[in-house]
Amino acid sequence: MKKNNFFQRVYDICLLIPEGRVTTYGAIAKYLSSPLSSRMVGWALNKCPESVPAHRVVNRIGMLSGKIHFTGINLMQQLLENEGISVYDNQVKDFDNVFWDPTKELCL
Repeated sequence: MKKNNFFQRVYDICLLIPEGRVTTYGAIAKYLSSPLSSRMVGWALNKCPESVPAHRVVNRIGMLSGKIHFTGINLMQQLLENEGISVYDNQVKDFDNVFWDPTKELCL
C-alpha cells in the first residue's frame, strides 16, 4: 500500500497506540486532518491486518462499538483487559485516564 493511502495512515497511527491505552475513531480522523472521517477510520479498522491493534480504538465515549468485527463474543474486551484496561458493560472504565490523543502525543 502507498503511504498516502488513508487506510494505511490509520494503521500506522494504531501501531503507535501504547499498550494499556485507547483512542477513538474521531481522534485518529482529527490527527489525519480529516475530522469528519471517523466512520472511514472504522471502515479501515474493519479491514486491517491482524498486526494492527484495532482493539485499542473505541467510540467517543469509550464504548466497544467495533467489537462485532472481532472473532468471538468478547475478544475485544479480553484483549483490552489483558492490557490492564477495565471494561464494564461494553464500555472502557476510567476512559479519560486511559485515553490516548494522537494530536497531543505525536508531533504533526
